[in-house]
Order: sequence, then structure tokens, then C-alpha cells
Amino acid sequence: MDLAYLRAHPEHLPTFLTHQRIRETPVSGGDICAASRLTLDDGHSVFAKTWPPEAGRPAPEGFFATEAAGLRWLREAGAVAVPEVLVALPDLLALEWIEPGEPSPEAAERFGRELAGLHRAGAPAFGAPWVGFIGALPADNTPHEGSWPQWFARTRLLPYLRRSVNGGALNSADAALVEQVMARIDEFGGDERPARIHGDLWPGNVLWGNDDRAWLVDPAAHGGHRETDLAQLTLFGGPPHRERILAAYQETWPLADGWRARMPLHQLHLLLVHTAIFGAAYRDSVTRSARDALSGVGRATVDG
Repeated sequence: MDLAYLRAHPEHLPTFLTHQRIRETPVSGGDICAASRLTLDDGHSVFAKTWPPEAGRPAPEGFFATEAAGLRWLREAGAVAVPEVLVALPDLLALEWIEPGEPSPEAAERFGRELAGLHRAGAPAFGAPWVGFIGALPADNTPHEGSWPQWFARTRLLPYLRRSVNGGALNSADAALVEQVMARIDEFGGDERPARIHGDLWPGNVLWGNDDRAWLVDPAAHGGHRETDLAQLTLFGGPPHRERILAAYQETWPLADGWRARMPLHQLHLLLVHTAIFGAAYRDSVTRSARDALSGVGRATVDG
């Protein structure tokens, strides 16, 4: 099997793997999937993800199809580097292999400009026409053509707050704090038309290639607020050359006044996803983000 054959017959990949006709080397694939590097007969490499048998259940319906749709949609913008989808099957996803490299200041600045270009490509509505996932959890992607704040509170905060409380990761006082943020969501300002966003853009989902570019992987792509991507990008220590990325973005497409004060609001989504999945280890991060968001309500409408 070479790359041309794989593109023409993606459905044959599982058979080749089952019969060990392709060299397969395990690689890091994140917290959910098993991942490997496949070496084809023509020397090309492919990145493959499968749902691990030890999960004890099949992949959620549409899981890999959603990731493939999101990658293709981001790639169609022609702005930022996104791997080509080669195979998208119910239990397997295979992508173009990206040779890792070292992040440079120049690559970071290019990434900031390209990310602005991706967001500018826009979306017809908040949400997406495909089933949504964030990690292995469902995400409500029902298209919404109204304003951003109430959509964000209803689909990106409330479901994961409920899961976190039901799972014991957050207590009633923690929940009341997040509910205050949701009750005041219209006071934060910064409402914009839907941007084309990655949707799960923590630094681990930016792959620095040896071509001196930053590549986007593992998206939860949908029409959303561009500040959400930027806020998530600064979580968990942020990427290398973070300020260069933000400065280049600002030069390309300046953000609305108050964007820095709104960052905790946008970060709250992904932090609630973490308490919903991983439990109370992220409780302090959620409550800190909620308090910071509330303290920044006034600044969010006036500061740049």
C-alpha cells in the first residue's frame, strides 16, 4: 500500500493493518485514542488514531467522522496548516504525517497571522452541521444564528457544569459561582459574528512542524467566538512564544476592547470540560477562572 492507493481505497486500511502488511509504530496520541505511525511501501508516513479496546466500549457514534469534518473545514479556509484527512472510518482516523520540529519566533508570528485568517473565514452560525465532541464528551453543535453570549452559556458552560456537579468534581458553592457568570453573560461585551474556530485549542493541540509552521490537530471545530481559541491557547502555561502569537494576531485582525478581561470567561468552558472528565483536580482552576471573569466584567467592555 502506497499513499496513492490509500487515497483511492481508504476503506482497505484496516485489512492491511489486521494482516500486518504495514509497519506500525506506536506514538503519543493524547488521552483518549491509541495512535501510531504507519510507514507505507513508498516511504510515506501516516498518523493513525484508533479507539482503544481497553476502553471497554465502542467509539461514540460519529466520533472520528466529527474530527474529520472539523479538520477538513479548518483546512478549507486555506489559512493555517491542518493535516490532510486520508481515512475516516467509524473506528479509525488516518492523517497526513507531520514531522515534528522546534518552535521558532518566526513560526509563532506566522501562526498568529494564520490563526487570524482562519477565524476570519467565518461560519454561517454558532455551532456546526455535524455532531459535536469535546474530548470524548458530547458538545451541542445545533446551529444557532442568534447572539453569542446566551449560546455560549447554554451550550459551552451549562452542560459541563452539570456533569461536573453530578460527578462530584464541583460542589454547590462552586456551581453557584459559575451560575453567576452565566447570569451576567450579557454584561461581558465583545459579541461578534461566528468565527471559524478550532474549539479545543489548548497548547497541546498545536503541533510545531519541521517546516517552521504550527499545525492544528485534534479540533472540536465549530462556529464560535474567536476569543475562545485565543483564551484556550494561553491555558496550562501557554505555547512557546505566546506573546508573539498574540501580537501577530492583533496586528492582523485586532480584537475588540476588553478581550484580555474576557479571557477567563472563555477559558471557563475548557476548564469545566476538565472537571467533567478528570474530576476535582481542576476544581480550583474552575473557581479561579469564574472569579476572575466576574471581577473583569466592568473592564471587559472598556479595556483593550
